[in-house]
Amino acid sequence: MGSTILIVIIYIAFIGLGVPDSLIGSAWPAIHTELNVSVEMVSVLTFLISGCTVLSSMFSAKILNKLGTAKVTALSTVMTAISLFGFSLAPSFFFMIPLAIVLGLGAGAIDSGLNNYVALHCKASHMNFLHCFYGVGVSLSPYLMSQAFSNVGWRGGYRYAFYVQFAIALLLIFSVPLWKKSSSTEESVEESGVTLGVAEMIKKSEVRQVWIIMLMTNAIEYACGVWGSTYLVEEKGFNIEHGAIALTIYYVGMSIGRFVSGLLANKVKTWKRIFIGSIILAPAIVIMILPLDDIFAVVGLLLIGLGNGSVYPNMIHLTPHNFGEEVSQSIMGSQIAFAYIGVMLAPPMVSLVSGIFGIKVYPILLAILYIVMVITLKCFVNRLKKQGRYSKDV
Repeated sequence: MGSTILIVIIYIAFIGLGVPDSLIGSAWPAIHTELNVSVEMVSVLTFLISGCTVLSSMFSAKILNKLGTAKVTALSTVMTAISLFGFSLAPSFFFMIPLAIVLGLGAGAIDSGLNNYVALHCKASHMNFLHCFYGVGVSLSPYLMSQAFSNVGWRGGYRYAFYVQFAIALLLIFSVPLWKKSSSTEESVEESGVTLGVAEMIKKSEVRQVWIIMLMTNAIEYACGVWGSTYLVEEKGFNIEHGAIALTIYYVGMSIGRFVSGLLANKVKTWKRIFIGSIILAPAIVIMILPLDDIFAVVGLLLIGLGNGSVYPNMIHLTPHNFGEEVSQSIMGSQIAFAYIGVMLAPPMVSLVSGIFGIKVYPILLAILYIVMVITLKCFVNRLKKQGRYSKDV
């Protein structure tokens, strides 16, 4: 019973991880107008959030081994809630900068700790459902923001998100004793893990390859999450409310992809689900590139979310199998760090290139990221086969 309750709490914690991630993308068309800053300045905030997430992910193994997953998750969720409330009060763009730092530091620790915990102690279906609940969080935020636009504005949208995040933070604080009762054995396993340094990991070609895969899949996810709404507004003529709703559809597609992947976990092996997801991405990006009716851009975003959504959680779940349980927390932290390097670099890359050639080149950038991801994925699988770590039965 205790273990079931703990899994439910972890699912809810992942809703909290997702809540802040899509707010800036859906709110930015209104924020940059009110605060009188250029549309490209969103990349400064996403760069800071992602950069701080990278730092906390890289050092997460030491922090988690010292404090445990429960305390780190609760504390980090409190940090993200405080940041959201601060965003709702921001009188200027520069006031948002320290809040972005706090938000990023909190997100990285949650992501690394919970992912490794579930990868070690739960079935593949739980990992997919877990990230499906992340999808619930990132789908909820643009919906709340679209509702806020019609009455209380973007600041009200951030306050709505804060209320959700604060409630989740309270739940996690009160659940800390439950973690100790339900998972004392698992916690001792986590705390006995070997902590690898960056210098040690970078020597391994298979680690470098998985870093690139994680970087690319998250770069695709956040290039859509941050710029998808703006692309529809600036290039396709959507109004900001419809742009926010379209972004919700994108995240719903991601959630569906992860939910279906979880349902299929007992019938379709993990590697096959990764390959299926990456294949779905190809026609989705083609739809974005072709000069079709505007509604097809929304369909393309939906399919990108559907296909790309299953790649990340399944790669995460394979970490202990691919690299060994002893070092899984260190590798997990590094994978998530590189995933957030993708988050950090994709929005400014889109900003830079679209500033030169126009936002119309946005789908071409998505195609480039996809091609690099698929090629590296193939190389990674070949490397694992040589090491005897790849199995179609996993």
